[in-house]
Amino acid sequence: MARKELKKGVLTAVAGLLVASAAQAGGLERGGYNIDLLFDPSDYAVEGTATYVNPQRKLKNVVDTDTEFTNPFTDEFGGGNLNSRPNRADDTESYWVPRIGFKAALGDSVDCMADYSQPWGAHANPGINWAGANHNIETKVESDNYAATCSYKWQMGTGFIRVIGGVFYQEVSGFKERLVQDPVVLGGLSGVGRLELEDSGWGWRTGVAYEIPEYAMRASLVYNSAVDLDSLDGFIDITNVGLTKYDVQGSASMPDSLELKLQSGIAPDWLAFGSVKWTDWSQLQVIKFCPGTVTNTTPCTSLDLLYRDGWTITGGIGHKFNDQWSGALSLTWDRGTSTGIGAQTDTWTLGAGVSYTPTENVELRFAGAAGILTSGSSGTKTYQGETYGTDVAYDFDNDFVGAISTSLKVKF
Repeated sequence: MARKELKKGVLTAVAGLLVASAAQAGGLERGGYNIDLLFDPSDYAVEGTATYVNPQRKLKNVVDTDTEFTNPFTDEFGGGNLNSRPNRADDTESYWVPRIGFKAALGDSVDCMADYSQPWGAHANPGINWAGANHNIETKVESDNYAATCSYKWQMGTGFIRVIGGVFYQEVSGFKERLVQDPVVLGGLSGVGRLELEDSGWGWRTGVAYEIPEYAMRASLVYNSAVDLDSLDGFIDITNVGLTKYDVQGSASMPDSLELKLQSGIAPDWLAFGSVKWTDWSQLQVIKFCPGTVTNTTPCTSLDLLYRDGWTITGGIGHKFNDQWSGALSLTWDRGTSTGIGAQTDTWTLGAGVSYTPTENVELRFAGAAGILTSGSSGTKTYQGETYGTDVAYDFDNDFVGAISTSLKVKF
């Protein structure tokens, strides 16, 4: 039988390594959503976390499959023949994922949490000197999420049940640059075009949890709604192609998700845990952006993602060594969201974390993860009768991804 004190150390280490392991999920996921601080047994708690992720996706056998020069009057935007450029590229950039939260107990039954996080993001930066520069030079997506979440709990059997609800406000922005025209034919202009966008929206969450503290047992199911970006406004700048800069508008939704988390003491000072998460990335297919008036010199453009839903499954075990130190190990599988376009294949990640509690009011945790981005290829894909991915084709091998995370929690 596991002791109640188990949760003071092991559960902290578990939370830290899960942050590190999940930071390289599919779609546009970065930190995702996390409300674990809401369950802290202290009356008040402040927590800050920083995670560094280093994915090393490398593209090879790159072929420019749209070698036409750009001519807006014949609706050609191929960027010229780039097959004389290198057929390899380093696609991904490392990044940081911050999170900060504050939790307060309002009486014996109500707990509330406010937090800031960056749930979504992406940064691909293969540069201009590769055969796929007409597909991508640099793409970056960033997000800021401000959330408030509360729960109400009451006794049920040997434990207690908790109902959860909250709202969040989200800001999303990003840009993409690609080679629209071979600079050889432009007489000094770079030939680079840029799409830049931003919008914001609201979301909500609801959930339920059941806890038996005596056995360090908790089961929670939490749903996070989609965030509709109905006015995803920005501009297309093709002045470096000899054309113009003009405003565009589109719409998209950041995905809803459903996550089940389970954990339980299995022996004195030992804990087993696991989670299953579904994310609705398949709603991001072809996102079109157009000006108020479409002409040959002010055309529409699109982000052709063609994602499928994401699934993330984690299992692991934790151990409390003494009153100050505990640790945990986990294995995570994340199903890739790419369906023939892009390099987001399945990811396998092994995570490890330790928690150090020098005093009953302070907790430090350190976690790391190492994983494999599985191999695959990208090329053409037919969707609703249209063919996409006609600008570039490439392959990629199994690649490494690593992450480290550190966190400080102060309780009072």
